[in-house]
Amino acid sequence: MTRDEAGVGGRSEADWRLSELAPALPARLDGTADELDAGLGQLVLTLVELVRQVLEHQAVRRMEGGSLTESETERLGVALMRLEERVDEIRELFGLEPEDLNVDLGPIGRLL
Repeated sequence: MTRDEAGVGGRSEADWRLSELAPALPARLDGTADELDAGLGQLVLTLVELVRQVLEHQAVRRMEGGSLTESETERLGVALMRLEERVDEIRELFGLEPEDLNVDLGPIGRLL
């Protein structure tokens, strides 16, 4: 089914995308509780890292645009550094490397 047909057939864009990705996904999850916990930890940390990078890019844009005061810039910089340190600490607790957070989304490519 094409994207154009997706809207006509009553399926949403999200349904269409999921149907395209379905062949690449396992039919069921097999693994121990520890493996599933580690996978969940990796997923959550990946999302946190993605949000952190977006915030960092927005902060740089605002600094370059002159829309932040000097004290706001300082506070924002400190907050972003602390967040990055905390993500690194949690990542190490899960035994993950930085590249482990750049998950492969199959046909879409790498996340980060």
